[in-house]
Amino acid sequence: QVQLVESGGGSVQAGGSLRLSCAASGYRPSWYCAGWFRQAPGKEREGVATIYTGIGSTYVSDSVKGRFAISQDNAKNTLYLQMNSLKPEDTGMYYCAARLCLGYQLATRTSEYSYWGRGTQVTVSS
Repeated sequence: QVQLVESGGGSVQAGGSLRLSCAASGYRPSWYCAGWFRQAPGKEREGVATIYTGIGSTYVSDSVKGRFAISQDNAKNTLYLQMNSLKPEDTGMYYCAARLCLGYQLATRTSEYSYWGRGTQVTVSS
């Protein structure tokens, strides 16, 4: 049974940093794509960054490129999102997600992901 538990969210001022973690269980990390998605009030959920360590591939959305970095520790089966130079528009609920990717390319779209955590709130004030 796949389980995903996010942590590390909080409130910061613009320009600050946060590191999100997602503790995963129930699957072999090198067979799965995993990623971070976010949803602001009144907006659709959007992809922030995804990773597939089985083929060494990562994706980062243009809106956070150069500021956010995704990584994964396969030994711990933990996914991370390092967020630097945070902006008020980064505010939202951040979700960790995963899907089986063995034999496929890196999944980048929200609709492609099967398993979801409950989310962790990130609030950036100006």
